[in-house]
Amino acid sequence: SLDPIEAELGEELPSNVIDNDESNIVNTHPSDAWVTWRMELTNQILWVPEEDATLVSCMVNLHNVGTFNANMRFKAGYLNELERMLEKVLPHAMLKAKPNLESRIRTLKRDLAIVYDMLSGKDNSSFGWDKHR
Repeated sequence: SLDPIEAELGEELPSNVIDNDESNIVNTHPSDAWVTWRMELTNQILWVPEEDATLVSCMVNLHNVGTFNANMRFKAGYLNELERMLEKVLPHAMLKAKPNLESRIRTLKRDLAIVYDMLSGKDNSSFGWDKHR
């Protein structure tokens, strides 16, 4: 409908505008791409140092127990056991084996590999520890 001032001035609606008081948009549906993006976003968690330290501690404990050890790695099912261990220590974190723990362990491995390579001399661009400083 027209604004009262527009009605006084005699201005009319453009021809492509429907002149009724009903809502023109009945339903909207998100695109598949948006839904996928939103689901991926909900799976991302901002880890705090306490959670990282607890995760590493639980992994060390799991290794020391030996139940899930296999050739310098963990056996299948270790993520579920880590989830149970973390639930006891960090009950409100709500961390799930997949995708939370799996993703964070992958990130920690990547970061460790970078630091290891820097300190071991492999492709370190002369980076090293200066014991005189």
